[in-house]
Amino acid sequence: MQVSKKEGKTLNKALEQWSERGLISAEDEQKLRESYQVSTFDWQRAAQYSFWLAIFSTLIAFFSALADEWLMELVEKLFNATEATKCISMVVIATLLYTWGIRRKNITPEKVFSNEAIFFLGVVATAMSIYFFGGALETESDDFSMLLLLGVIIYGALGLWFPSKLVWIFCLVSLASWFGARTGYVSGWGAYYLGMNYPVRFVLLGLVLIFAGNFVFTQWQSRSGFLRPTRAVGLLYLFIALWLMSIFGNYGDVDSWERARQIELFHWSLLFGLAAIGAIWHGIKFDDGMTRGFGITFIFINLYTRFFEYFWDGTHKAIFFAILGISFWYLGSRAEQIWHLNMLGLNKKPNQD
Repeated sequence: MQVSKKEGKTLNKALEQWSERGLISAEDEQKLRESYQVSTFDWQRAAQYSFWLAIFSTLIAFFSALADEWLMELVEKLFNATEATKCISMVVIATLLYTWGIRRKNITPEKVFSNEAIFFLGVVATAMSIYFFGGALETESDDFSMLLLLGVIIYGALGLWFPSKLVWIFCLVSLASWFGARTGYVSGWGAYYLGMNYPVRFVLLGLVLIFAGNFVFTQWQSRSGFLRPTRAVGLLYLFIALWLMSIFGNYGDVDSWERARQIELFHWSLLFGLAAIGAIWHGIKFDDGMTRGFGITFIFINLYTRFFEYFWDGTHKAIFFAILGISFWYLGSRAEQIWHLNMLGLNKKPNQD
């Protein structure tokens, strides 16, 4: 079995500690060590990055080609068709890409990254077809949110059908775009919707994705792999919205926010901090690295945002960054100390307790 360097270090350390504590014999340790090989190069990560770079380079090549005058004239001639014709063309291209991706996934399911790259190109073609569809219908700006909703439905259905986590993530991104556009158009841009500004609305959206995703995908066993990406997107929406709330509160315009006193925003900062602590508690209690990581990341974002708010203007910049450096040094030393204590606990023999 091939494992990465990071996985190899973890396995070697675990086997060494188990052998020292007498949990396995020396013969068992040797057999287990011989059952895997440490790869000198992480080909999986290289494949992932290579396919993303290939897609990125293809898009750059496409837009670079459009920069040439004669190519632009050629493209204009090729695309000098009705919006309906362009829409149908993109639908055909997207269908071919999705069909190709499904076929490759059935034949070579181990080629995850290349299959997902094909689905990504299908997603781009689908987005273009929806755009041209709106042009064919001469969609008004007020109805643009309906095109975003159409994207949500298409990406959601395709992502769950294939199945493809990448397409499903685009469904969740389109959902947020539709949600923001729809509530904004209904109530007026930048204003309130049911007494909530944009950050408050997206806090609710994040919570809905987290809890609804957990309920649906724990029940739907064949699609249980969609639980983590749904939770990740929901947590991202939740914490970014909480961070913005800690800065702007629930004000719908800049003038009202500027007139507000700093103390009037404190309870939003407190809510942000409590949510981060709750995520850390959940991650530690249930050994969930995702919630723990989000909690730790955003609790530091909260602390340093407050530091900038309260002390940036009144503190000499040299002193400010000195305090910042000292605080990071202190946190690092404390983390190192905790790590050493954990290592001592792991190395301690059972009869030494």
